[in-house]
Amino acid sequence: MMELLSQEIEKVRESFNAEVGKIQSASDLRVTRETYFSRKRGLVTGLYNRLKEVPGADKPGLGMEINRLRVFIETALQQAEATQLQDGKNRIDYSLPPSDMPVGRLHPLTFVRREIESIFIQMGYEVAAGPEIETEVNNFDALNVPLNHPARDEHDTFFIADHDGMILRTHTSPVQIRYMQSHPPPIQIIAPGKTFRKDNPDATHTPVFQQVEGLLVDKGIHFSHLKGTLEHFLRLFFGESIRMMFRPTFFPFTEPSADVYISCFLCEGKNDSCPICKGRGWLEVLGSGMVHPQVLRNCGINPDIYSGFAFGMGIERMTIVKYGVPDLRMLYDNDFRLIEQLG
Repeated sequence: MMELLSQEIEKVRESFNAEVGKIQSASDLRVTRETYFSRKRGLVTGLYNRLKEVPGADKPGLGMEINRLRVFIETALQQAEATQLQDGKNRIDYSLPPSDMPVGRLHPLTFVRREIESIFIQMGYEVAAGPEIETEVNNFDALNVPLNHPARDEHDTFFIADHDGMILRTHTSPVQIRYMQSHPPPIQIIAPGKTFRKDNPDATHTPVFQQVEGLLVDKGIHFSHLKGTLEHFLRLFFGESIRMMFRPTFFPFTEPSADVYISCFLCEGKNDSCPICKGRGWLEVLGSGMVHPQVLRNCGINPDIYSGFAFGMGIERMTIVKYGVPDLRMLYDNDFRLIEQLG
């Protein structure tokens, strides 16, 4: 399988080399981009999807090959686009509207979400999605959250009027529930998306925010698999020099459960005025744990045969930690100065 996918990667590279020299117009450029990067039929997109069929030990190497191919094609297309723009400067069409509009950029949250997705796709994870309006069963009951839990109070959760048992999801964990109910193990997914809680906006909270949660269920999964997965992800995301620490905590849907901290990548705890860690040396970045056996039973999976781990992180949290943004609300202020720096 590894050799076959490597051959396909090389065929896509040869195909692109044959086509890129034929680009003569903006229309040709657009068609070429779609051929290689469209979400459903793109040739490079298809290579990422094929990674799911590759044995785990071979995934990192093949993922890097595909990434190099993606960068190669994107760079060549950017050069072709620059050539088109340069040629266009020699021709003036006075009927066109002004062309001095600023160049758009990805919002920092979009950029960070795509970066997180890319890392986990390279590790063999599939991106799963689900509805933002959920049932209390999927959002709470199936996740082992008791009826007296404060998250189920109307002061904390948005309930849909005139629709008993329907809420705006408070996390993306219901996506995991739906996936486990409809797919037998082995399961290896991440679930990014919007979530909703009745939080007053401040420097670290907002009533609408984005999460990425992950789930892996298979035979023989234990805590060291969780540790290795998160350590690999965090070093790719924040830098190879960071250290990771688990701190025991409680979540109804995992047992044991742990908050995950990383060492400060800016000052390493040596600067009391550090804008990242405030001199503490450690930063909390996500929650994790082994999937509670009752959650597996609720989804029709036998916990005597299968086990798994889960983790979750806020995209806003990861963004402000990585880039030192002092106030989460700045990400929603539509200030172009921030977007130009981080986008």
